[in-house]
Amino acid sequence: MADRGCLAEAEAAGESPALVLGVNPILGWRERLRAGLAGTGASLWFVAGLGLLYALRIPLRLCENLAAVTVFLSSLTPKFYVALTGTSSLISGLIFIFEWWYFHKHGTSFIEQVSVSHLRPLMGGTEHSISEPGSPSRNRESETSRQNLSECKVWRNPLNLFRGAEYRRYTWVTGKEPLTYYDMNLSAQDHQTFFTCDTDFLRPSDTVMQKAWRERNPPARIKAAYQALELNNDCATAYVLLAEEEATTIVDAERLFKQALKAGETIYRRSQQCQHQSPQHEAQLRRDTNVLVYIKRRLAMCARKLGRIREAVKIMRDLMKEFPPLTMLNIHENLLESLLELQAYADVQAVLAKYDDISLLKSAAICYTAALLKTRTVSDKFSPETASKRGLSTAEINAVEAIHRAVEFNPHVPKYLLEMKSLILPPEHILKRGDSEAIAYAFSHLQHWKRIEGALNLLQCTWEGTFHHVSVYPKRELPLFIHFTAGFCSSTAMIAILTHQFPEIMGIFVKAVLGLWRPQPWASSGFQENTQDLKSEDLGLSSD
Repeated sequence: MADRGCLAEAEAAGESPALVLGVNPILGWRERLRAGLAGTGASLWFVAGLGLLYALRIPLRLCENLAAVTVFLSSLTPKFYVALTGTSSLISGLIFIFEWWYFHKHGTSFIEQVSVSHLRPLMGGTEHSISEPGSPSRNRESETSRQNLSECKVWRNPLNLFRGAEYRRYTWVTGKEPLTYYDMNLSAQDHQTFFTCDTDFLRPSDTVMQKAWRERNPPARIKAAYQALELNNDCATAYVLLAEEEATTIVDAERLFKQALKAGETIYRRSQQCQHQSPQHEAQLRRDTNVLVYIKRRLAMCARKLGRIREAVKIMRDLMKEFPPLTMLNIHENLLESLLELQAYADVQAVLAKYDDISLLKSAAICYTAALLKTRTVSDKFSPETASKRGLSTAEINAVEAIHRAVEFNPHVPKYLLEMKSLILPPEHILKRGDSEAIAYAFSHLQHWKRIEGALNLLQCTWEGTFHHVSVYPKRELPLFIHFTAGFCSSTAMIAILTHQFPEIMGIFVKAVLGLWRPQPWASSGFQENTQDLKSEDLGLSSD
């Protein structure tokens, strides 16, 4: 009965019955063969090559050829080794210089980039492998991408503005675009990650929205959203797009988000009922959960901007209780800002006690809010002259140390809080500990620092002693190939110099190495004879 209920609901929503019944799409024999070969291609070719080499060892006379190679190597003169190591050092040095230049210009290794882009697919990489929607491999990849998301240095701004109701206003007044193409491209990637899944092709409205999120032109995206609503009036993501980009006021955006909430809750309940029937339904539930959380969060932000702050706080608290795993969305930063607006400093301290932990990723909002709370207790009576005479009290020391920690995390924030640099509209994405994060924080929190008497004065006195002009975070680590080419260049150059200066000793060393490689009596004494007969003037040495 449950299956029939889910089937009826899915048919009413325009879903495929095959998806509801948990039937995976049937692949042809060619696709299955290609997928199997792609998964085991590298190991299969390696084993086949070893077997072929072993089978042809006698016709190819491998043992005799190996002995001939050994005789040839033993007959080489030190001049050859000097030329060989010198040439290797020169080539590796040129590669090292090119890698260093390419890394400083593009931020990545050229050799590594070529290897990943071109060699990995030839060696059985995952780029060309075929995995079914909802398969274990696809699920593992999605889980890995979710884990890697928390380690990214570029984050979505938790307090990002509305494109239609706020960013477009700036365009109307100044005629300039407030967002860069790079920022909008990151947002498009976020939308495709959170609002789409592998089964969108089974629902026409979701197929249209999948194309809409990829559109670069805003009018084209809005037109596609209306097309999705014509196919399905309960398409929550279509309402989300219209609320973000078409609504020209916060009131209009809130109205559209409420329509999206109604549709999103219906779809979410339907996904919950059918989630255990197939991996496809689990993927749909994750997508519908992301949509519902996004809608509620933006509704809370609408309430905050319209002055209904307590309502916004309630929505955020309920959201954090209902979906605790989604901490990567940083909803607590929205909650902190709303609580500061209410001047509920005890509640702010409670939130900080939960999220200001050493095991969790920090942010400017966490660090500077903690400093603001400690500054609030002493800032109204703080005076630099008095402090220099009597010294700092325990509370003042705690406040100064908190400011030090905040400035150490992001040294760009004080200049914006002290209005030494003019504020601009914050971007949709920020770089942790960078200037963009400082802009986003100061844009929303400057008023809270101004509200506390003496807080900015204490910040200025403390910050001037700890400020450094250049933030060295994040440091880009040198790629492996730069270290490798540098070490190879140095080692081969050293071997070339040693072979040139001490040919007899290096000759003995080479004979010892070849003896370990092929433990047989030397077939030729050419190396020793050539070493003894080598004229000193050929190597640039004195007669002594």
